[in-house]
Amino acid sequence: MSDLVTITVDGVEVSVPKGTLVVDAAKRIGNDIPVFCYHPKMSPVGMCRMCLVEVGMPMRDRATGELMMNEDGSPKINFGRGLQTGCTVQVGPGMVVRTNTAVVTEARESIIEFLLSSHPLDCPICDKGGECPLQNLTLAHGKGNSRVVYSDKKKMDKHVPLGDLIFLDRERCIQCARCVRFQEEVVGDPVIRFHNRGRSLEIATFSDPGFDSYWSGNTTDICPVGALTTADFRFGARPWEMTPVATISPHGPAGSNMTFSTRIEAAAGGRSVIKRVMPRQHELVNETWISDRDRFVHHFADAPDRLTKPLLRKDGELVAVSWDEALNFVAEKLQGAGTAVAGLSGDRVSNEDLFLFQNLFRKGLKSGNIDLANRRLAGGDVAAQVGIVNETAYDNPQRLGAGDAILVVASDLHEEEPIWWLRVKQAAERGATVVVLNVRPTRLDESAKFAIQYVPGTAVATVRQLLNSAKVEVESSDNELIAAAQALVKAQNLVVFYGAEGVTYAETEAIARMLGNLLLVKNGGEGHVGRVNNGLIPVWPHNNTQGAWDMGVHPALEPGYKAAKAAGLDAAAIYAGASSGDIKALYVMGADPVGDGLMANRGQLDLLVVQELFLTETAKLADVVLPAQSWAEREGTFTSGERRVQRYYPAIPAVGESRPDWQILAQVGERVGMGKPAFAASLVFRDIVRAMKAYKGMDYRTLAQVEKQWPDVGGDDLYYGGNAYENRSGLGQQWTITPPKEAFAVLDVPETAVTGLTLVRAAALYTPGTLNRCSSVLAPRLAQPTVLLHATDAAALKLADGDRATVELNGAAVQAAVHVNGATPAGVAVIRGVAYQPGTAVAHISKLAE
Repeated sequence: MSDLVTITVDGVEVSVPKGTLVVDAAKRIGNDIPVFCYHPKMSPVGMCRMCLVEVGMPMRDRATGELMMNEDGSPKINFGRGLQTGCTVQVGPGMVVRTNTAVVTEARESIIEFLLSSHPLDCPICDKGGECPLQNLTLAHGKGNSRVVYSDKKKMDKHVPLGDLIFLDRERCIQCARCVRFQEEVVGDPVIRFHNRGRSLEIATFSDPGFDSYWSGNTTDICPVGALTTADFRFGARPWEMTPVATISPHGPAGSNMTFSTRIEAAAGGRSVIKRVMPRQHELVNETWISDRDRFVHHFADAPDRLTKPLLRKDGELVAVSWDEALNFVAEKLQGAGTAVAGLSGDRVSNEDLFLFQNLFRKGLKSGNIDLANRRLAGGDVAAQVGIVNETAYDNPQRLGAGDAILVVASDLHEEEPIWWLRVKQAAERGATVVVLNVRPTRLDESAKFAIQYVPGTAVATVRQLLNSAKVEVESSDNELIAAAQALVKAQNLVVFYGAEGVTYAETEAIARMLGNLLLVKNGGEGHVGRVNNGLIPVWPHNNTQGAWDMGVHPALEPGYKAAKAAGLDAAAIYAGASSGDIKALYVMGADPVGDGLMANRGQLDLLVVQELFLTETAKLADVVLPAQSWAEREGTFTSGERRVQRYYPAIPAVGESRPDWQILAQVGERVGMGKPAFAASLVFRDIVRAMKAYKGMDYRTLAQVEKQWPDVGGDDLYYGGNAYENRSGLGQQWTITPPKEAFAVLDVPETAVTGLTLVRAAALYTPGTLNRCSSVLAPRLAQPTVLLHATDAAALKLADGDRATVELNGAAVQAAVHVNGATPAGVAVIRGVAYQPGTAVAHISKLAE
């Protein structure tokens, strides 16, 4: 290829793309040039000087420009007078690099000696010991003795909280600036900086609260020493004591790859416990980063108030019983209710759980009354036809950039799925055109070329106008919406995200279909369906909402998006039926409709079964409570919002007598006459593949296959890519879409605009819930109910910034802090830190009496 450059490193030739840095070129052939400040995901700065090498270039005759040759016919090489930093020098044709000469060795020894001149001898107690780049490179390149006078050693603070989550040991810091650069360059949160100069240089936080970023934990992964540690792992264990176990995020729809570090502990009665969560490399999903939600919200798996035994209501009280008694009771009562039974599931559970859930109702109980307990976003059937197509090049993936476009509708990606927000932000920095349509400003507006705000209740009309504008070719326009539409349809690649902020479920269905039609528009091109790096991505509320659609947990769709033979009741009708008595028995799995305000009480139900991790508000009203295992205790699969099916693995023993959700459902199914239950999750997945044609060719072995990825991380040279784990447990598989033969039909949806001040619920990453309440380190960061107002609206309500107010929300009064800013549009009241509420409503807000 013409864009390849061939160089020689220590006598070995390597051809790499033009612009490659010397340190990366050497890495390609297994020659590890040591680094401290350099990281392959960040721009080089050449600060630490550890990567000094000899760099020579072919000599040319000044008069003719011809190469000057040695007697043996090889080109003469000029190495110049000094060493050069391998992390800042780009390769050139014929370049020769020497990394193991005497002068290079002496330079490395000197750099190590300088770094250790004020570094504490903390290795026996340092959290980084055993996986420390400085420790490893000292053993490899250090002199073995020290000339430092102990009295000259610089002493600094060793336990400095940069925030609630990250602690700094200033003595250990070698001032490589990786953490500072990551926060500024990669995630755009420059909340930590260098302070002072010389030997007094130190890291400090300049935000309130301290280190205010959703990405802070990643700085501990890339820190080449033990200077930065997390609050929940500091002094918790040594790396060689822990066992790594691959897993997938149980929170967001991106499907971030992660690794548990587990250890057997006496304090836990000899059980293995999760000590920390680390990123696992997946260049097409989360690269080598995870959000702090993914990192710190795992403590619920070991929470002391987990359910451990089946509970059965006797004489008005829930009492512990055997599994046989509980399952026999449930099966008998479900069968006794006839077809007046219904099931509601959460969308955090696995594909295996969801498949057997719908199977139990459709085949075992002959009822189609199944749905998600809190279905807020439509369009799974649309995504099955025009969803995004990922590439398969893990070694050198082509990222969206110049000439490409991204549209985000009714979603705040920064709060809903930070990994996707980061990918969109970085695409914009590479030149992609970003268009944001929302009822209010979001963090992504900073990266957008077009940030268009519509009046609450007019989302459908705005998207329709965008679609119509895309169908007609226009050279240029002063109308921002028309200009945005033309930029989208003319882009080489187009990715579209849509969410449910400020819109109803019916509106999201109309929006999904219109966005599907936008992707089908050809307007001088070939459309944007079925091509790599093109397609639709629903911003699902949880990690496996896509899986719930695939598995047929829907009143009108069976597995594989086949129309149900007899459509059942949706969630709203099920709640109404429970209240009226039309529904006699309700089975709830992995959801808390009472706690979420979807059900006031158990209504007229004869039987309420709850399958859960905790005794939730719904479980407290149940007749039977079945203890389920968390995702950390078992294996299974999740399907991400990009339709990537991925495996997770058991990391810790089951809590008490809890069982996997799929196993509980299979055992209930056996008791209602469905035959012998499956005895392994892999066998349930085999049945899924038979029912879901798009999953054809998948099994637990294919999902566990891996390929070489770039950059190389997680190997012995932790100094290069940080402490993120190499992916050895599976990259998953994306199932293939079936493009539509014609445009989607879009039903008319009445506008929901309201008169007066409009209340819109906005997402917050740390909205309090069943899972994150168990993380004590995140407790100070949990979003409290807050209503955001424009100054004119606040004045009309006689409210000021910092006041407390009462907000009517879904028939209940919520006390919220008042925040008056210049970002919230006039006429809109935005409320955060509360449970999801669909659409918009008239805002009833009053000042709370002091």
